[in-house]
Amino acid sequence: MYAVIKTGGKQYRVTLGEVLRVETLVAEPGQEIVITDVLAIGAGDGIEVGNPMLVGASVKAIVKSHGRGEKLRIFKHRRRKHYAKTQGHRQNYTEIEIQTVVKPDGSLAA
Repeated sequence: MYAVIKTGGKQYRVTLGEVLRVETLVAEPGQEIVITDVLAIGAGDGIEVGNPMLVGASVKAIVKSHGRGEKLRIFKHRRRKHYAKTQGHRQNYTEIEIQTVVKPDGSLAA
């Protein structure tokens, strides 16, 4: 059983018990959050797809921690122009663990 959710402008394919890093959410570690932007729910060969969202479906997750990702190096260079510029960036994230997937009819996904 899996679900496709949307959070932070990105889409994730999640399963029960999975831990993933998403864009920063306003929640304390240990707090339960409910994601209602569910695009699809699938099990085996069957899949239920929303248009664009599945009404009544949700995914419950627990916030594990907040953090910052690896540093990305940005290097810009123009040849023969004596121009070189270096920047760095670290993206904030929230680590969540998927607890339950609720189908549109209200039943829990197995």
